[in-house]
Amino acid sequence: MNFKKSIRFLHKWLGLTSGLIVFIVSITGSIFCFHDEIKDLTRDYRKVKVESKSYVLASELQSKAKELFPTATADMIVFYGKDRPAIVYSSINDKPYNLYFNPYSGKFLKQESIEDDFFAIVEDLHMHLWLPPEIGKHIVGISTIIFIVMLLSGIILWWPKKRKDLKNRIKIKWKAKWRRVNYDWHNVTGFYISLFVLVIALTGLTFSYEWMHKTMYFVGNLGQDNPKDDFSPAIDATLTTSSKANPMDIALSQAFKIKPDDEMFFVWYQGEKAAIITGSYPDAMDFDHQSNLDFHPKTGELLSSNLYENKNPGTQLQEMNYGLHTGQFFGITGKIIAFILSLFAAALPVTGFIIFWGRRNKKAKK
Repeated sequence: MNFKKSIRFLHKWLGLTSGLIVFIVSITGSIFCFHDEIKDLTRDYRKVKVESKSYVLASELQSKAKELFPTATADMIVFYGKDRPAIVYSSINDKPYNLYFNPYSGKFLKQESIEDDFFAIVEDLHMHLWLPPEIGKHIVGISTIIFIVMLLSGIILWWPKKRKDLKNRIKIKWKAKWRRVNYDWHNVTGFYISLFVLVIALTGLTFSYEWMHKTMYFVGNLGQDNPKDDFSPAIDATLTTSSKANPMDIALSQAFKIKPDDEMFFVWYQGEKAAIITGSYPDAMDFDHQSNLDFHPKTGELLSSNLYENKNPGTQLQEMNYGLHTGQFFGITGKIIAFILSLFAAALPVTGFIIFWGRRNKKAKK
């Protein structure tokens, strides 16, 4: 009894200190779940007609971006899929933009401000509470850790002393008074979603803390370390010879040949002292099962490859993190589940506060 009393005290006050942030993070998470689907419905420039010809060269899109916006950087180009535009990620006057182009003709389609995008604003609230990232991510991270403790303490408080009491703990008494319904809702839904929400919370911590990212690698590899995972090819900056073709085009062409069945590709030029990185994914708009290739920034020579099928389980788990957190890993079904779980998680601090307020007023009346 003393143990449960201590757990109840801990559960209550941790909830009161973090409840508002948990509510905000959960609600914004549910809004963000279907951001791609909503944008596809409301923004016609996110889809293009499929054509039976090759994509335009990455260097051509890079040149067009700089012609249209002379102060723009154009170092990363993404081909999102056969029926989707290519995007040149740019910084124009120190503001980030997406520049949309038809991948078959190179026709400019749309300039989109990332900072002013509704879902980018929601994402920033979700991750940083609209505070400077170095401050906001810790507030969200600490609140997430508190929420994890609350999920575990909630299970302890929910757990019945006798087996015969179990049936009363797994259902809501809908015909009871509203305070009782609220109490049951808090306890019953909290128990049912606890394991699934725990996964969402733990994967969310990787966006706040590097140690959690490394923990996923450690768990996936069962404690084994692979030095090759930290390998970065050395670049000879003194090399004067260069290829006739643009190294970015060579790199992307090689990526197409090595992963011909993949749907989504990116190429990233990092300057003459770092490798050109390409990445590919099997499905459009699905950031999982990533394969990476490194190329020389002057010659386009392939320096190293790290295909998904050759990556160790720890690295694969790390790259699976976003999909697990958003439900994307399990397709549209996973997104629907993540959406519902986020709404139920947002309700927990609300119903918990109603329980606290009701008991406080009850004591005051007595």
